[in-house]
Amino acid sequence: MPLPERYVELERDLSTILDEHKPSVLAIETLFFNRNVTTAMQVSEARGVITLCGAKRGISIQPCTPMQVKVAVTGYGKAEKKQVQQMIKLQLGLKELHKLDDAVDALAIAIAGYHLYTSRIN
Repeated sequence: MPLPERYVELERDLSTILDEHKPSVLAIETLFFNRNVTTAMQVSEARGVITLCGAKRGISIQPCTPMQVKVAVTGYGKAEKKQVQQMIKLQLGLKELHKLDDAVDALAIAIAGYHLYTSRIN
């Protein structure tokens, strides 16, 4: 599917989720790319769609660096991916993790975003 159509689908699907669940904050991982500029641009554009969806609904946006995510989940900013996965499993009381790394990453970002956001507003 061409990128513009994927962005339209992203906006439509995310809008449906946001309108149904009405979150007060969206946690979004900040970008860090050192090799593939094309991929960085595409991810940046998708991130823009996500940010716009939240902003249009008055939802606070909480950026999280990869290091902040690792610290929030494992207590160590240079944790390995397997360590993050294990801690997500433990913290959420899961017997097994979903097979998709992206789903585990999303859970880790959500946990970090929650901690960062609540420490900012308190």
